[in-house]
Amino acid sequence: MTGRPALLVGDSAGVRTVTLNRPHRRNAVDRELWAALRHALTEASRDERVRTLVLTGAGGAFCSGADLTSAGADTRHPLDKVRDINEVALLLHELPVPTIAKVNGVAVGAGWNLALGCDLVVATPESRFSQIFTRRGLSPDAGGSWLLPKLAGLQQAKRLALLAEMIDAEEARSLNLVTWVVPTEEIDKYVADLADRLAAGPPLALAQTKALLNEGADRTLREALAGEARAQTVNFASTDITEAYAAFAEKREPRFTGRWYRLPPPEDPSCAKQ
Repeated sequence: MTGRPALLVGDSAGVRTVTLNRPHRRNAVDRELWAALRHALTEASRDERVRTLVLTGAGGAFCSGADLTSAGADTRHPLDKVRDINEVALLLHELPVPTIAKVNGVAVGAGWNLALGCDLVVATPESRFSQIFTRRGLSPDAGGSWLLPKLAGLQQAKRLALLAEMIDAEEARSLNLVTWVVPTEEIDKYVADLADRLAAGPPLALAQTKALLNEGADRTLREALAGEARAQTVNFASTDITEAYAAFAEKREPRFTGRWYRLPPPEDPSCAKQ
């Protein structure tokens, strides 16, 4: 034990930053950190103040994967251990707010797949990535077998997973596995500006859009259109629609809240004046 919390959580103007905080292990995730991540993501999904979530790592690394050095102390069945990973991956994927992975340094194994589970990935030129599993006699987890083919295509996914090569940030970006590569000295400001832009957006519309895109790849066009219709119905029940039109007419930035547009209750005919 190092005496430091394994996970740091901070808020600023609707942006929640979740920092993996085991720099002595390059932020490898042990049982304690998986539990802390599960709790933090669950809380973020329920907290209306959270409009965007940033996931990052402390000490010049994003995450070096699952901490195999602590595996011997965990006597649970392997299926129970993997269930911890699965719960975190699913919570991250289904989080109703936009998520950004701020990658500085290595992101390998389950650590890379945590980054891929975010909606957007910002990396520095020094960042390195690997699906390291086969080098450890393992196969992908944390959603990698689902995420990689969708983002990079099946053939490149097989190359990355089977060979477990280490690739740099520019190659990851060329494979659609990183959204932006920015200089190290600029990444903090870049991510902060990006997170602020997302946090200022319409929360219901962003949540509906994220869900539609996540689900769309596995749907027929007919199913996608039906999903879009349901999402627009939810959006029209929000005051953000009228705020957007008002802001456009007044030539100002909109102030989105995600509040429900409540119509006055219908008048009871029995109480109507005769």
